[in-house]
Amino acid sequence: MNANRLGDRYLCRFLMVLTLPFSLVVLRGLSHANSSESADSIFLNGNIYRGSVEDRKVPLAAAPVARAEALAVKDGRFVAVGTNSEIRRWATSKTRTIDLGGRFVMPGFNDAHLHLAQAGMQRLQVDLVGSASLGELKQRVADYCRRAAPRAWIQGGGWDQTLWARDILPTRADLDEVTTGHPAFLLRIDAHIGLANSEALRLGGIGPETPDPPGGHIDRDGKGEPTGILREGAKQLVTAKIPKPTPLELRRAIEAELEDAARWGITSAQDYSEWSAFLVYEDLLRENKLTLRISEWLPLNASLKDLEDWRAHHRKGDPYLKTTMLKGFMDGSLGSRTAALFAPYSDDPGNSGLPQYEESHLRALSLERAAAGFQLGFHAIGDRGLQMALDAFAAVKGSRQYQEDLRFRVEHAQVVAPEQFATLRQLGVVASVQPAFLLYDMKWGVARLGMERARHSYPWGELAANGIPLAFGTDAPVEVLNPFRGLYAAVTRQNEAGTAEYFPEQKVPIELAISAYTFGSAWAELSENEKGRIEPGMLADFVVLDRDISTVPAQSLLKARVLRTVVGGQTVYLAADDMASPNVPRSR
Repeated sequence: MNANRLGDRYLCRFLMVLTLPFSLVVLRGLSHANSSESADSIFLNGNIYRGSVEDRKVPLAAAPVARAEALAVKDGRFVAVGTNSEIRRWATSKTRTIDLGGRFVMPGFNDAHLHLAQAGMQRLQVDLVGSASLGELKQRVADYCRRAAPRAWIQGGGWDQTLWARDILPTRADLDEVTTGHPAFLLRIDAHIGLANSEALRLGGIGPETPDPPGGHIDRDGKGEPTGILREGAKQLVTAKIPKPTPLELRRAIEAELEDAARWGITSAQDYSEWSAFLVYEDLLRENKLTLRISEWLPLNASLKDLEDWRAHHRKGDPYLKTTMLKGFMDGSLGSRTAALFAPYSDDPGNSGLPQYEESHLRALSLERAAAGFQLGFHAIGDRGLQMALDAFAAVKGSRQYQEDLRFRVEHAQVVAPEQFATLRQLGVVASVQPAFLLYDMKWGVARLGMERARHSYPWGELAANGIPLAFGTDAPVEVLNPFRGLYAAVTRQNEAGTAEYFPEQKVPIELAISAYTFGSAWAELSENEKGRIEPGMLADFVVLDRDISTVPAQSLLKARVLRTVVGGQTVYLAADDMASPNVPRSR
């Protein structure tokens, strides 16, 4: 079968699940509602957004949406969805009844790309997010150092030099001024470059004669001395010297991030953290304290034996915790000018980014791991990085070992060459994107890329129009977990003030944006039969909001609040001022 027919077949499978006829869904709900079974919980008087029924002949058209008034939950799954009278039939003296008070209910958000442990650890370190100047960065670091133990490593992240009056990278000398007696390493907001002070460089063995490692770069001044900026693989020279967090520190960090996820209505997350974090997730699950469904990614570069051991470590089919795709990095980021481009950066003509693989090595890894049954997902931001991913996917698809259900993914897809859209569709690639990135990046996108390339950057509209499945996420801690920022960016392509706009032809309708953050993310992790819609048989993961985000003006999305987050029928977050009945426990 040729690539076009396979791609169309893949797309049809995606659309068949997404476009279940509304009448069939209603019939399923009614058949359950007439059952003699009882429910554990029923939720009444809601404005329930079950999921969109899209006409994909016009991919960007506003779609009709299936809605309901009430729902019933038993054993962690929806057993009925329909009218109040239909759902009340499921109630007995043991059934918990929650009055939704007319509030908007939708499937729980599924963050398709984040780093849970890193985001949590950053809460315990120097918080540099939003530093408006180099001076503010230094002041925050100085304040932290005064509280730190002697000689302790100073770590943190979130600085972004594009927010400063002068878009100039900081140096080790800047950091030395405020970190006397401490080694220090501070990640940029995208985590693709870091700033080391002189002591950290010394501990990492980095000096004037140190060669650039493969896939990395050590910035140097006019005299050949390291400036302190380490790009991509060069970061590891320093990070390898930093002590790992203790199990207690890691658990504290993860628990803080789980609370934040629940507060933002995140019921599922697709996570890339170290294996030590997965073991913490297991501990929390055993203690009945895991309030988020986690699909854990594994590193593409690990040995096949380690990958298979990790996959076999945890019970297959666990609805709360599993290992899924292998993540490989094709390139870096646009903000750091390390994303791999076909042509040089418009504002840095001598630089086309930092590819992270020799393509023959990438192909061999991809073939071996796909043959072993692993899903492949590749970080690719620049158009050259994307082509590396597409070539590897094509090699896998053309091999005898290819299995059709190994759903390829590209993480980010921020710069796409026009001819690559057709290849993405033919290969059946899911585009896992982070719309909230644009809220910051629009300030410099055209300068980095030039007008013509920028037209096809952050190209959610073109991806959707070409039938390429979208999955939305945040890449936390690069962005905060707040999903409403991503929805706002996707449907407006404007900054938060609404005063600047970035190629509005690439925006998508709210129905598609909601679908990408729920069903689309479920599809990306091969869980579309388990979550992403509110219908009988699916996991009872949903959120209650203070407004109907499918109908409010776009600017109102930024003010949306989560009132209740429900995972497996159990409330894991309840806003203090929510008047809805709080009689469902907050943990599983």
